Amino acid sequence: MSRLPKHTEHHAVEKLGWLRAAVLGANDGTLSTGSLIVGVASSHAARGSILVAGLSALVAGALSMAAGEYVSVSSQADSEHADLAREKRELATDWGGEIDELAGIYRKRGLDETLARQVATELMKHDALGAHARDELGLSAATTARPFQAALASASAFFSGALLPVMAAVLTPEPYVSWGVSLVSVLALAGLGAVGAVAGGAPPLRPTLRVTFWGIVAMIVTGGIGQIFGV
Repeated sequence: MSRLPKHTEHHAVEKLGWLRAAVLGANDGTLSTGSLIVGVASSHAARGSILVAGLSALVAGALSMAAGEYVSVSSQADSEHADLAREKRELATDWGGEIDELAGIYRKRGLDETLARQVATELMKHDALGAHARDELGLSAATTARPFQAALASASAFFSGALLPVMAAVLTPEPYVSWGVSLVSVLALAGLGAVGAVAGGAPPLRPTLRVTFWGIVAMIVTGGIGQIFGV
């Protein structure tokens, strides 16, 4: 007996939650920490002060990203749980009405009345809550909120992104710290923009140019502030 090969598809939406948090965290880590170091270095601060500022920004930023992402995604998870709890109550008290509601959704998608009701009935027999979660609420395993995963991804990504300008500040000769950190940060931002676009299934040119432009702007502004208020 011949066997047909198993067909498996992979979609960008499956990576959407952690990818968004990881790319945002890495960009923020590189941009905010690099800009801060450039500003401090442009004020003619000693290397020790520059490194303290950079390391403080790295640690504080990673913790802030983790906390902010956890709170934000937890709020989304709470809303999802509340919606699912309401659906459970409605299924327990008005089964026929829930079939009508689901059939109405399928009619709007192009099925005729008879087929829409048949599909709704069969799906609800199999997994009523799952059918309503997916087709009424738009919830699925790929898009569901995962607070711990999002927080860990954000913190780890921020730390990784911030580590690059900090290491550049350590390795660059003191008179050229501003230039070295700026160059490393802008190149890292360009790479992150390209990687994020490709991983998400989008053309890389526009995201790369966008994040590079704003990185350069941030370095110029913070460097200028350091020069103005430097002692």
